[in-house]
Amino acid sequence: MRLDEADGGWAARRSLTASGAQCLAVDPRDPDTAYAGLRDGGVSKTLDGGQTWLDCRLPASAVFSLAVSAADGAVYAGTEPSALYRSDDGGQRWRELEALLELPSRPTWSFPPRPWTSHVRWIAPSPHDPDLILVGIELGGLMRSTDGGATWQDHRPGAQRDVHSLAWHPSAGGCAYEAGGGGAAYSEDAGETWRPADEGRDRHYTWSVAVDPDDPGLWYVSASTGPFAAHGRGNPQAQIYRRADGRWRAVTGGLPEPLPAMPYALVTTPGRLFAGLADGQIWQSTDRGDTWRACSIHGDVPTRVSALELAAHSA
Repeated sequence: MRLDEADGGWAARRSLTASGAQCLAVDPRDPDTAYAGLRDGGVSKTLDGGQTWLDCRLPASAVFSLAVSAADGAVYAGTEPSALYRSDDGGQRWRELEALLELPSRPTWSFPPRPWTSHVRWIAPSPHDPDLILVGIELGGLMRSTDGGATWQDHRPGAQRDVHSLAWHPSAGGCAYEAGGGGAAYSEDAGETWRPADEGRDRHYTWSVAVDPDDPGLWYVSASTGPFAAHGRGNPQAQIYRRADGRWRAVTGGLPEPLPAMPYALVTTPGRLFAGLADGQIWQSTDRGDTWRACSIHGDVPTRVSALELAAHSA
């Protein structure tokens, strides 16, 4: 679904005919070019802002993660069972980065609801270095490559093994952030080593992570008390937290209490923070989370949010 901001609200229109969209990645060089990963259907691509979509013919079906490198435009797709693919021509041709599956920890990778498998939950190519890539396996670890995926370092010290989402700071080259099933972590050495970051939160099942584009020490996570609350149909027991000066604080001003659905997606832009809830609500803050207001959406109002990407004036 595409949202365009106008007249103080957002106009929504459905833009993907295939069902089962799991993830989304917008080309940072062209806001009209985006990729959608399907739970059963590979990768689709649009060149016209979502009006039409083409099958990218990924040689795998169940896509759980996508990324477009801001450094060199490479497109990455992660699947279940765990595999990672790269395209250097906009999704026309793909090659599997097979070395990821040669890591010593691979026999231990297992996704608890389906313990016979695992998947690539998140892909985070560095916006500063085209050869530097972070990949999160659910559940298996946070892996790192410094040569474009030709070789990989196994799970990084200090990081959460149950990786849910990753982020790089857009200007502070060494700063990276993680939200995982047992807490949050951050790196100041380009993902080589990580430090836990949990003091001040009473919920440790973290899901989405976002960082303030102007301040590498200011970042956000959504968190719940556990997976059953977060992904169930009742009270998600969720909060959105802001980390500043080394401590977390819940930022809830104006949000419904309790939150009716898990915040599955957090996105920052200069001066704004957006939260997408699992039930389709989208909220925004212009004061770093101190106060929130619901986004007024007209048209094909979303009934569920799995991911948010902002490009120019669309989401």
